[in-house]
Amino acid sequence: MQRKIQYTVFIIALFLAFRVTAQNALFLNHGNIVFEKKVNTYALQKERMSKNEADNAGWDDAILDASKKNNNGFTVTHANLAFKDDKTLYTPIEESNPNTSDFYFIDMSSGKQGNIVYSDFDKDQSIAQKTVYGDQFLITDSTRKIRWKITDELRDIAGFHCRRANAVIMDSVYVVAFYTNQIPTSGGPESFSGLPGMIMLLALPHQHIEWTATKVTLNPAVTDATLTPPKKGKAVNQKEFIDKLKGSLKDWNNLNSILQNASF
Repeated sequence: MQRKIQYTVFIIALFLAFRVTAQNALFLNHGNIVFEKKVNTYALQKERMSKNEADNAGWDDAILDASKKNNNGFTVTHANLAFKDDKTLYTPIEESNPNTSDFYFIDMSSGKQGNIVYSDFDKDQSIAQKTVYGDQFLITDSTRKIRWKITDELRDIAGFHCRRANAVIMDSVYVVAFYTNQIPTSGGPESFSGLPGMIMLLALPHQHIEWTATKVTLNPAVTDATLTPPKKGKAVNQKEFIDKLKGSLKDWNNLNSILQNASF
């Protein structure tokens, strides 16, 4: 009899513990996420130097030195990702003290474009406004398809429990992501998505770029009316956008790097 009572008490305690945990778990279907984007411009410029001709060494050394002095070689920017159900809107945040380089070529190597990206996952539609070296484009296409491989690695990011996933895009670009199912929206920074929850950290190790969620808030309120796609720029699809860049920048030494960054 005593054993039966102990068993009953144990079951009740287990039920109450599960109930408390469920009540305390945070699940959001709308809100705002602030992402910090860090680009290691020093590493990018150093890689470029190794490919340049010797007679450019003096100029490259000056750029490399300037990059290293600039926030320890990093360019740091921020953006807000507003989300609600199956829609997201990624917009750059205007910096009061912008951390940008003094050299035009360093900004180019970082792919710093201030992209605005609207995604409607229910309609499989992405609309991105991108400015690349003075030319503005409005790119409408389907959402990016990524073949993710989910792992067992876990990490807490901005107060959310996250799981790691890996992928390869554009044939050779290795991607590491940490996503949370506490935010069911299948979105992420820029044009990255496709996981069973929100991407809270995304890294492109070989491109020396990382996006990290630093804050999640419910204000300002996100509604269907506030999630509106961008409208400025020359209307193209993704293939037309890349073809135009190839034609305009075909003589540039770092064309492949520019095309990769412009595609994110």
